[in-house]
Amino acid sequence: MAMQVGGSGDEDEVVSAINTTPLVDVMLVLLIIFLITIPVATHTIKVQLPKDANQPTQTKPGNIVLAVTADGTSYWNETPLRGHQDLLDRLEKVAVLKPQPQIQIRGDGKARYEAVGRIVATCQEAGIYRIDFITEQPHSEE
Repeated sequence: MAMQVGGSGDEDEVVSAINTTPLVDVMLVLLIIFLITIPVATHTIKVQLPKDANQPTQTKPGNIVLAVTADGTSYWNETPLRGHQDLLDRLEKVAVLKPQPQIQIRGDGKARYEAVGRIVATCQEAGIYRIDFITEQPHSEE
C-alpha cells in the first residue's frame, strides 16, 4: 500500500473551490422575504378597531357634554367656553367629585381633530379618567 503525495492522480483529486451558486440563490430568496415582510412589521401597529355598533347614550343629570362645532368653538353643556383655562378650571372642580361625572364629547364631523384633541388633553390634565365620545349611527343607503 503506497500513498501518493502530489497532484499526479486524476481520479481522486480534491476540488478546493466552493460552489457558491446555491448560496447566492438562498441569500436572494432571504433578501426578497425580508424586503417584503419588514415594512409590514415596522409600519403596522396592532389596534383593535371599533365595531360598527352604536349603543344609545344614557344621559344622566350629572353628565357633562363638551361640544366642538365645525369652526372649533367649544361648549360646556350649552355654555360657550372662553378658552383652555376656563375649561381646565371647570374640569378641575368636577374631577374631585366622587364619583366623577361622565364627560361626553360631541365633535362636529367637520371639526378639526386638533380642537377635539385639546379637549381630551385638558380632561387628562384635570384628572378626568373617563371620557366618552358621542357619535351617530351611519345612515344606511337603500
